[in-house]
Amino acid sequence: MCFSREKDLHIFISAGEASGDLHGSHLVAAIRSLDPSIRLSCLGGPLLRSSGAPVVVDHREISVVGASEVLSHARAIFGAWRKIQSHLLASRPEVVVLIDFPDFNFFLGKFAKKIGARIFYYISPQVWAWREYRVHTIKRLVDRMAVILPFEKEFYGARGMDVEYVGHPLVDILGSVPGLERSAQVYGSDSGGPLIGILPGSRGSEIKLLFALLMDSAAIAARKLPEAKFLLPVAPSLNPERIKAYAANWDLPVRIVSGDTYRVIRACDLILTASGTVTLESAILGTPMVITNRVSRLSGEIAKRLIRVKWVGLPNLIAGRQVVPEFVQDNARPELIAAEATSLLRQRDRLEEQRVEFAKMRESLGQPGISERVAKLILETAGVS
Repeated sequence: MCFSREKDLHIFISAGEASGDLHGSHLVAAIRSLDPSIRLSCLGGPLLRSSGAPVVVDHREISVVGASEVLSHARAIFGAWRKIQSHLLASRPEVVVLIDFPDFNFFLGKFAKKIGARIFYYISPQVWAWREYRVHTIKRLVDRMAVILPFEKEFYGARGMDVEYVGHPLVDILGSVPGLERSAQVYGSDSGGPLIGILPGSRGSEIKLLFALLMDSAAIAARKLPEAKFLLPVAPSLNPERIKAYAANWDLPVRIVSGDTYRVIRACDLILTASGTVTLESAILGTPMVITNRVSRLSGEIAKRLIRVKWVGLPNLIAGRQVVPEFVQDNARPELIAAEATSLLRQRDRLEEQRVEFAKMRESLGQPGISERVAKLILETAGVS
């Protein structure tokens, strides 16, 4: 299929973190399948770069968690902004696609709109979770918006916005991951003991805050479950050698894996994971989990006053109740996480309860073809027929 137009079209994609890099790369492939002559550029990472979209700024320069962490990276963020601003002024894209990452993307979108670009927001910021007043900014800013969680269309509709629910892009991305049996053949435990995944996040700031917490938790669990084996998949946004060096500080039978995160997750009996997109990835793949999150004390105090939801994990938010155990801030302690992980692995019916809920969740996340549907909406927003 090819859309017709009178002049070359330029689209800029802003993906400021690892999950946006992933979804942006699939979006680029879908756009190119519709019209390979479209010019693309982006704020992105290794996946968008490998998709063939020129990267103006690498998102790893600016991707941090928490208000105090943003302040400490202010110079890098400002430098990245100046590069992107110059690029937008020189290239004048017809459409700017913003993928989540709200604080930076709101600023970028306002500037892009001022110089004549149309604004397409793909993957809503979590305004339903905290800082709901940002809905008003989105309403003024965007020309069109595609949301990926089933409750978001109703949320925005109640606030006067007509957004389009397209389904979750992970449905497409994870459709080709080998099944449990094939994945276990590669990563399964020879001892017959449980296989536990350790997923401390995809950003450097998450590693600083969560790596030791999860490794300490795993070490305690290993003493209680001596036959357990551990896998640590390294996100594309991180340096595998640095992660190996960190992991060497623990006496733990952990295997570091690069470039195969989804098959690792599928193979595991249980994962210990940071909150974030990976929790939904794991749910779609059917792997039970324990979720944790911890930010600096200052960021935690700020969040406590702003966050409106009961849970941090996407599976719990989608289910509307706690399906997966969470350990956040002061409760994010190795002994608590390890005790819960051990309990789950010893009570297999509790693992099965999670799997049953995940199967229901997968059905609510839309039919395959999400990236192509979004690509068509973006070209329509550009006025291409």
